[in-house]
Amino acid sequence: MITNTFYSQENHGPYDIYQLGDFLLESGEVINNCKLAYTTFGKLNNNKDNVILMPTWFSGTSKDMEAFVGEERAINPNNYFIIIINQIGNGLSSSPHNSPEPIAMANFPNVTIFDDVRAQHSLITNKYGITEIALVVGGSMGAQQTYEWAVRYPKMVKRAAPIAGTAKVTSHNIQFTQTLIESITSDPLWNNGSYNVHTDVKDGLKRHANIWSVMGLSTEFYQKEMWSIYDVNSFDEFIHEFLQPLYQKMDPNNLILMARKWQKADVSKITNGDLAEALRGIQAKVFVLPIDEDMFFKPSDCRAEQKLIPNSELRMIYSSVGHFALPGPEGNSYHKQIDQHLNELLACTK
Repeated sequence: MITNTFYSQENHGPYDIYQLGDFLLESGEVINNCKLAYTTFGKLNNNKDNVILMPTWFSGTSKDMEAFVGEERAINPNNYFIIIINQIGNGLSSSPHNSPEPIAMANFPNVTIFDDVRAQHSLITNKYGITEIALVVGGSMGAQQTYEWAVRYPKMVKRAAPIAGTAKVTSHNIQFTQTLIESITSDPLWNNGSYNVHTDVKDGLKRHANIWSVMGLSTEFYQKEMWSIYDVNSFDEFIHEFLQPLYQKMDPNNLILMARKWQKADVSKITNGDLAEALRGIQAKVFVLPIDEDMFFKPSDCRAEQKLIPNSELRMIYSSVGHFALPGPEGNSYHKQIDQHLNELLACTK
């Protein structure tokens, strides 16, 4: 267990903590005194049916998801009770860096997307008595959790909007996340995950950022030299003053845990590997929202799954940024698209 001020209320709050107790994982391992960090907006109505649930993406926190919430937005706290829940391992919820022995650091148990969803289910049912969710919406790893929600709790989820993600991880994504893992573990100061402070692994985290710079941003982003959306003025500043410092603030064990979770995402575990059968069981109205220039979750991969989902539509998001469009660095041009699709989805009664 180590201290990392990056994962603080000052940087990522305000958030509350829900105590799960000793949480049994899909692997049979246990997270002792498991904690979920979450934040809410709006009020739960008397029928408890105005709930929007938002899980987080790789390395992201509830603070990132707040960009989708607003009184002029589709996710409007005047109309909905919005719950943003931080996935296990993201640094705010129970994670390798903030857990005590015997599950500290590299000894943290193996976690799956289904474990995240079961933990989230426990929070919203036990704390709030919620039995119906108007919308689950998340991007990237948040989309993986969105699919898992729709498959595992089909009667509970009325609408789902997976953004830039798939229900089953592709071989391409498995290989990509393996390079992310190895960029960190190849650092000599990684020390099998037993470093003293996260900055010991600064070279590994730098390589981690460099890999994201290749795949997280589209070729169009570089061709158009869109550095200004990140408040920098050049390619070198984007890499060395924005992207590398961003990842060098994070905990290496946390990043590896999330990457391994990403590698194993697969809703078809519930149907003995039959993806079509798993997706046919979804009862929610689903808008599948790929990003056109995304090099991780290609629109063609998203479309292939969407065709297997009853009562679903594919709605393309257009962005020159690629996968890193998710938080909305392009501003209104991106958020207007998201809001239009989510408004139309929320208006659907079937």
